[in-house]
Amino acid sequence: MKFYLMERNLEPRYTGYLNAGHKWGLPGVKEKCPACGASGGVVGLHYPCVDVSGLPEREKLYEAWPVSLAEFDRLRELVRPLAPEGTPLEPGTKFGPVEGSATGYFGQLYMQNPWTLFMRREVLERLREEGIRGLQGCPINVRFRQKNHPQFLEMQLELHGQYHSDCLPPDLKPPCSTCGDDLLQRPERMILDAASLPANVDVFRLLQGWTNIIASERLVEAVRRLDLDGVIFEELETR
Repeated sequence: MKFYLMERNLEPRYTGYLNAGHKWGLPGVKEKCPACGASGGVVGLHYPCVDVSGLPEREKLYEAWPVSLAEFDRLRELVRPLAPEGTPLEPGTKFGPVEGSATGYFGQLYMQNPWTLFMRREVLERLREEGIRGLQGCPINVRFRQKNHPQFLEMQLELHGQYHSDCLPPDLKPPCSTCGDDLLQRPERMILDAASLPANVDVFRLLQGWTNIIASERLVEAVRRLDLDGVIFEELETR
């Protein structure tokens, strides 16, 4: 099985832009980790199908300012029962549908940035009919200027897979044992560890680098067969 990095098609005709964001999210952490000095939050961890609006302290999940580590841990435990089992809940993790406005022309698949994937409702249905696995979509709450606008859903993607050691620095340090922070940056030449890749999911975030969306050969073939547009694929080496 081949695997591909999914990226936005940057051709000039794709002018679509979502001026939107997730209302809910875990706050950042204001104090530095005593072991590694890390603070703040992450980008790229989105769970649009997780509804936290019923939590009594939901207002604390949309305040922008960072909190203490103890308060962050408390809020994270409030959210954990609602999130997919075993998924990381880091400072800056976002929940619920995106809200805002939209302009321009969108393809049938759309990526606002390297770590968010949207697709039209009819496209999701067609891909499921093709047997594509791992597709869970959440409707977005976005205002379009045009009357006959597409109905987009944001994909909630599972996390799977690791980089192969051959593309990592030989002196790479493990994640911090205290806070779990990992300073690993995306390798210039990305090689995936074949043994860590899923056999039953066709699109996912890379567990070791969740700002990367990975597609299986099955998904790529389906997208090409159905003549879907808006994204491109770069084949990745696996070992």
